[in-house]
Amino acid sequence: MITVAIADDQPLVRSGLRMILEGEPDLEIVGEAADGEAAVALVTGARPDVLLLDVQMPEVDGLDALGRLTAAEATTRVLMLTTFDLDEYVYRAMRAGACGFLLKDMSGEDIVTAVRQAARGADALLAPALTRRLVDRFAADRPTTGTPGLERLTARELDVLRLVARGLSNAEIAAELFIGETTVKTHVTRILMKLGLRDRVQAVVVAYEVGLARGTTGA
Repeated sequence: MITVAIADDQPLVRSGLRMILEGEPDLEIVGEAADGEAAVALVTGARPDVLLLDVQMPEVDGLDALGRLTAAEATTRVLMLTTFDLDEYVYRAMRAGACGFLLKDMSGEDIVTAVRQAARGADALLAPALTRRLVDRFAADRPTTGTPGLERLTARELDVLRLVARGLSNAEIAAELFIGETTVKTHVTRILMKLGLRDRVQAVVVAYEVGLARGTTGA
């Protein structure tokens, strides 16, 4: 059973998410919060596997709450929720340790899938369109910097990292490079290990911060 908490300041949104998630036999809602402060307390007490956390809430917003949870080394996987696909929110959420960033107008099926993937510790979740826009916006403006371990990546691993930065799934990367999906997963695992990264989201951040994503955003 995957335990889930919901933090959103709109009661109707919380009710809608609860209705979607409670209909799944492997998901259990363990609590709700209407602001960031309550969300942090909820995670501290209930320790859910996954937290759906709204970006914009009164008092303590979702990004600040996420920062507190990350600083406290909470093991709960956090999926950020918003109606606004604003790049700066995405960037800050990625930097703060979110494992995914989802839009509230996504289908119930996609939200359920995201929760399950987050709970499994699978590839971090970021809608491909958001990833591509994020790279478009930030990659050209950020100076190329070194990252410890980047020189340890093989040519193929660099190819995979560039495609990860474009928001491609493992299946899409496999098709692009004419290799198996299992091979892609192995490359991604090795990339994260060599760069000392937690997940795919952090790999995307590194890719455009070091300039590796330059020249890939138009594809």
